[in-house]
Amino acid sequence: MKKLILSAGVVAGLLAASPALAVDARYRVEDKSIKVEDVWKIIGDFCGIGEWHPAVEKCEMSEADGAKLRTLSLKGGGTIVEKLEAWDDAKHSYTYSIVESPLPVANYTSTLSTKADDDGGAGIKWTGSFEAAGASDDEAKGVIEGIYKAGIDVILEKAKAASM
Repeated sequence: MKKLILSAGVVAGLLAASPALAVDARYRVEDKSIKVEDVWKIIGDFCGIGEWHPAVEKCEMSEADGAKLRTLSLKGGGTIVEKLEAWDDAKHSYTYSIVESPLPVANYTSTLSTKADDDGGAGIKWTGSFEAAGASDDEAKGVIEGIYKAGIDVILEKAKAASM
């Protein structure tokens, strides 16, 4: 009996000490009527998010220790600080991480990109990986995917208008 209790205690300790599993979130749309070039004109400015995301009041760029940062002031209050991790003009993609945020996530990294589809249109994809913090995995994923959807819906609308 002592061995069973000891074994259960060791297993519980190992589980508590193991890192949290990452949660993956994503939102993607494809549309035959939009062009990669038009989408990239909208999303291809790291601080341009202030012009198209409905939750962002304004975006301000800064640098710290050689890293590019954007500070997002949110409509209704709140601030998010994000760090540019990678940029690829040729692949129409950038990756960033959250440095400071009221969102229910930790260790968050995300990529926003666009690429041509086989049908002549374009796809817009926003993906992220993170650990839930202060919320369940499903709740955190829902929040992040809601942010992605709100942004991509506006990007798509603007890209359609630009492609006309």
